[in-house]
Amino acid sequence: MSKKTLAILTILVAILVDQLIKIYVKTHFVLGEEVVVFNWFKIHFVENNGMAMGFEFGGKAGKLFLTLFRLFAVTGIVYWLVQNIKKKVHNAVIVAIALIFSGAVGNIIDSVFYGVLFDASNNNVATLFSETPYGELFYGKVVDMFYFPIIENAVLPDWLPFVGGQMFTFFQYIFNPADAYISVGVALLFIFSKQAFPKDEEVV
Repeated sequence: MSKKTLAILTILVAILVDQLIKIYVKTHFVLGEEVVVFNWFKIHFVENNGMAMGFEFGGKAGKLFLTLFRLFAVTGIVYWLVQNIKKKVHNAVIVAIALIFSGAVGNIIDSVFYGVLFDASNNNVATLFSETPYGELFYGKVVDMFYFPIIENAVLPDWLPFVGGQMFTFFQYIFNPADAYISVGVALLFIFSKQAFPKDEEVV
């Protein structure tokens, strides 16, 4: 398999899986609904307007800026991927960049289109291609669902400064497949950093 084919297949499969899972959750779960798979793994449906981990900034203008920034960023990632394909770098690097691209595109699809494709998920299951969508183009909400509370409601030791005695959950953030792709891609780049970021040979 050529490196170009590997990149394209990785992107297509990753984005397809991401969107199928998000659409299923969106059309089968009410906002806030939770299914316990294991004590340490739950499907918990939430939506967010902002960045990873639910961070937000700047209200509606900030939301538009974030979406436009993501669109700009993916063009840079595409260029990066194409250059690495031409250089015939290690397949792990190709997969890593393709996963990062797929994750960015997956969340862009939510942000750009979900507001005009679905109605709201508050107190009812959303409908795809709804006649009464919940938002506007470029103002959709990102769908998150994976929750891994490996340690839940533990009490931190009293001797810890500032946070002693407080309740603690690890891992408390809820994420989606696209977020996972980006994390895996970054981890692969770290593992294969010598292949991803080779140092130029010194001229003697």
